[in-house]
Amino acid sequence: PGVTVLLRDFEDFENDLAGTARSFASLPVPVLVAAETAPYPPVPLPPGVRLLPLRPVAHRPPVHPESHLRTLHVALVPDGTRAVPGLLERMRDTLEEERAGDARLAVAPVGTGVPPRCLELRVEPRSWTARYGPPGDPGGCGAVEGPAVLLLRTRDLLALPFPLARPVPAAIFIQAALRGWGLRVVPAAFPAPRLPPVSPHGRWKAEKLGENRRRQLMRDLGVKREVMEDGGERWYGCSKETARCFGTVHARTPQYLLAGRWTPPCCLRALRETARHVAGVLEAAGVRYWLEGGSLLGAARSGDIIPWDYDVDLGIYREDVGKCRWLAAAAAGEAVEDAEGFLWEKAAEGDFYRVHYSRSNRLHVDLWPFYPRGGVMTKDTWLGHPQDVEFPESFLLPRVPMAFAGFTAMAPNNARAFLELKFGPGAIENPEYPNPDIKRL
Repeated sequence: PGVTVLLRDFEDFENDLAGTARSFASLPVPVLVAAETAPYPPVPLPPGVRLLPLRPVAHRPPVHPESHLRTLHVALVPDGTRAVPGLLERMRDTLEEERAGDARLAVAPVGTGVPPRCLELRVEPRSWTARYGPPGDPGGCGAVEGPAVLLLRTRDLLALPFPLARPVPAAIFIQAALRGWGLRVVPAAFPAPRLPPVSPHGRWKAEKLGENRRRQLMRDLGVKREVMEDGGERWYGCSKETARCFGTVHARTPQYLLAGRWTPPCCLRALRETARHVAGVLEAAGVRYWLEGGSLLGAARSGDIIPWDYDVDLGIYREDVGKCRWLAAAAAGEAVEDAEGFLWEKAAEGDFYRVHYSRSNRLHVDLWPFYPRGGVMTKDTWLGHPQDVEFPESFLLPRVPMAFAGFTAMAPNNARAFLELKFGPGAIENPEYPNPDIKRL
C-alpha cells in the first residue's frame, strides 16, 4: 500500500526541489528525485529522500526504476508544490473506487482552488497527430491544462514505454490516450508557495530546454503535429531546412506504410506547398501541365494528395519545357534553386524533371514530359508502373480546373475515364496502396 512521490519535472538551476521534497517527505511518504544525473549545482535533499539516476553509467549496475518503486501507487509531482495531508490518499481512493470505470489516472491541480480545465485528447498514430479539444462529455477528460499532480498505479506507469519522459504531463497524457485510459480530476488542489521570481536568463533557458524536451518527446512518441483547441498547430517533423521524414522508397512502398502509418503531416504540407508553387510557375510561364497518376486519383477522391502518397505527379507538354527558365536550365543539366528555395533538376532515372521542396528536403513534384504522336500522348521514359501508359490527347483538349491540395490545378477533361484507363475500373472508389504485393490497404 501507500504512494511514492516522484519528483521528475524540474530544472537543475533555480528550482524548488529541496522545498518540494521536504514538504512531501514530512507526510511521511517515500520521495524519489528522478533525474538523468544528480542535480548540479548540488541540491541539499532532506533525510530519507533518495536520488534515482536514470542515465546508465558504464561502471555501475543498470538502472531499474521498478526496484525503487515499492508502493502500489506513484504520484508524479511538479517542482514548486506543497503537500496536503490526506490528499494523495484521496487521489488514490478516487482512482480505485468502483465507479472509476476505465480511469487509470487521478489528477489534482497545483496552485489554484479552481478545477483544472479539461481537454479531450485524441492521438491518431496513423496520421502522426495529437488533437486537443473541448471534452465531448462531462467525464471526457484526456488532459488538463496547467501544473498538476498525476497519480497512477505503479504497474501502469512501469508498463508505459516512456514512463519517465519529460515534460511529464504531455508524456503521460499522450501515452494514456493511446491506451484508452480514462482520467479523473480530484476537486482539491495542492498549494504552490510564493517563490522568488526566476531570472530572465533562467526563464529563457527553461523555455529553450522545455521546447527541446517536448520536441524529443514527440519524436519518441511518433507525433509530428499537435492540433490545439484553438486550431493552432505545433509541428515536430521535417521542414525546408531539414531532410524529409523518410528515406529512399523501395518497390513503391515507403517504410512508414510497413509500420502501419501514412505520410507524415509535415511531408504532406511540404508536398502541397511544392505542388502549389510549381503549378504557379508553370502557369505563369505558359507551360501546359495536368495532374497525373496518383495525384489525379487523390484530386478525384478528396481534392487532395492521397494520404499515403510520397510525391506529386504532373504531366507537361515536352515542347513547352523551354518556356520555363527553371525547366530549361534543368534540361541543360543544371540543378537550379529558384527565388523561393525550390530546387529544379533533371531526374537521374530518365527523361523527366523533379522540383524538390529544398536542397535539404527532397520531397518533390515529378514533371513528366509527354508529346503527341498520332493523337496519342507518349513519352520517352517509362518506369514500368502499371499506370504508366500512353493515352489519347483528347483528354487534354481542353484541360479543366480541378481542386487539389489547397489550390486549383489543371487536369484532364474526363478524370474518371483517364484514371480508369490507367488504373482500371473503379479506381476512384477502391483505394489501394501503391504496391499491394508488398502491403495491402
